[in-house]
Amino acid sequence: MAFSVRSNSFKDGDYLPKPHILSEDFGFGCAGGNQSPHLAWSGAPEGTKSFAVTCYDPDAPTGSGFWHWLVVNIPANVTELELDAGNPRAPKLPAGALQTRTDFGAPGYGGPCPPPGDHPHRYFFTVFAVGAETLPVAADTSAAVVGFNLHFNTLAKAAIVGLFKRD
Repeated sequence: MAFSVRSNSFKDGDYLPKPHILSEDFGFGCAGGNQSPHLAWSGAPEGTKSFAVTCYDPDAPTGSGFWHWLVVNIPANVTELELDAGNPRAPKLPAGALQTRTDFGAPGYGGPCPPPGDHPHRYFFTVFAVGAETLPVAADTSAAVVGFNLHFNTLAKAAIVGLFKRD
């Protein structure tokens, strides 16, 4: 079976529902629920010792995209993250999992909120099958350093894409 990811919150290629959009608390002008979506995966390759999950917007007008969520060191026996698992104030992540700093400047899920009138942005929710139990990163590690470590430890990856556009 091929490594794959799915969600009960949205279908691949669909627009993300309002609960997953950035909330007003962040001051970017969006009024969503800021809940990370449910994600489930299957078909991890032999040798998988942990998982990582990221959410990345390659369409952000930054010159380098925008990292909305990074979770590493998810135990190998875990095959899904429940709705709102990215909430740093709610203990919904599995024991041992670690959220690292996003481009919002802190660990935890930060939902989509592209500039008003911009084209629809793509949000890649990627699950990585990792060949190490833990990556040598901390909660304040940048997304670039997390990505560097994932690059050298990934056995397989699978992604699902959600869209969002502000009028």
